Amino acid sequence: MSADITKVAIVTGASRGIGSAIAKRLASDGFAVIVNYAGRSAEAEMLVKQIEEAGGKAIPVQADVSDARAVERMFDAAESAYGRIDLLVNNAGIMKLAALAESDDTLFDSQIAINLKGSFNTLREAAKRLRNGGRIINLSSSVVGLYQPSYAVYAATKAGVEAMTHVLAKELRGRNITVNAVAPGPTATALFLDGKPQQVIEHLTKLAPLERLGQPEDIANTVAFLAGPDGAWINGQVLRANGGII
Repeated sequence: MSADITKVAIVTGASRGIGSAIAKRLASDGFAVIVNYAGRSAEAEMLVKQIEEAGGKAIPVQADVSDARAVERMFDAAESAYGRIDLLVNNAGIMKLAALAESDDTLFDSQIAINLKGSFNTLREAAKRLRNGGRIINLSSSVVGLYQPSYAVYAATKAGVEAMTHVLAKELRGRNITVNAVAPGPTATALFLDGKPQQVIEHLTKLAPLERLGQPEDIANTVAFLAGPDGAWINGQVLRANGGII
């Protein structure tokens, strides 16, 4: 990118895990990063400090993505701080697992609110406010395709995100904005590991032909590809970054 222009990225759910790795990678690639968080302010501020100490630019911005007004304020904060928005990475999400017959309304409603409505809120705002030539990258999941028991609601939210990805890519015709999704497989983050017995983790580790769990940096590298010049011809696609698990 030009030395006199700093591109600006919003990364939702960036305080830890995959989101944190994405924010660090984009900052190292020259983006000024909006480190979005919902409730983990200390972790978000620590990440911003790490980015700045490495020579990058970042600010923390609190916003619950399920709240449309909060999302508007987050975009306002990005424009106020840096004057432009070039990239949205929709990473914020939660995962609650249960058999469909045992899934209560809270499990359903919370995942719909954050994973699906949250992505809708940020996509709607980005469609209005991203600069021409920008990029939108959604985080889906390879559970869309694996369809394991207990993942019904979570997979449904991510299938919805993929549908919005395909449609928005077509709706932004004429603005040179690409819209894609990255669908990680099992990745070694707290979101994935929490509550899983060791034998389940070991089983999932061996499923992919590469016989390991993904690392947050694997996903960050994939996002960086789509956000950078080499990804300019990829549009309306779902890229499964999963070591070949499906």
